[in-house]
Amino acid sequence: MDIMNTATAFTFADVSLKTHLDRSTDEELDALDFGVIGVDDKGLVRRYNSFESKAAGLSLPRVLGHALFTVVAPCMNNFMVAQRFEDALEAHVSLDVTIDYVLTLRMRPVKVKLRLLASPAEATRYVLVHRPA
Repeated sequence: MDIMNTATAFTFADVSLKTHLDRSTDEELDALDFGVIGVDDKGLVRRYNSFESKAAGLSLPRVLGHALFTVVAPCMNNFMVAQRFEDALEAHVSLDVTIDYVLTLRMRPVKVKLRLLASPAEATRYVLVHRPA
């Protein structure tokens, strides 16, 4: 199966995106045209694609294994992002919400859309970052 065709068949708004991300290789994540940050149940970054690395200016080694909401992106440590993951985890429910957001850490403020994805059946939770062209 062609990696590019598999990855580009999915968009930021795709209904089945969580399933695709869980099954994707790192190379398939790198082929996407939006940022992907996958964290484990402790909030440590376990997946990080090249699109997000370039856009945020943070290298893979700088991010992998570090706490997303306290070390990598403390600007997301609030009720709009981090708390939604905690609430979904505590309630054992899925999370799929898209919000308008402004990223502010280590850069000038950038308006983005964040999509927060989590499922009680899967350990990895995702913050997806769509930057307007």
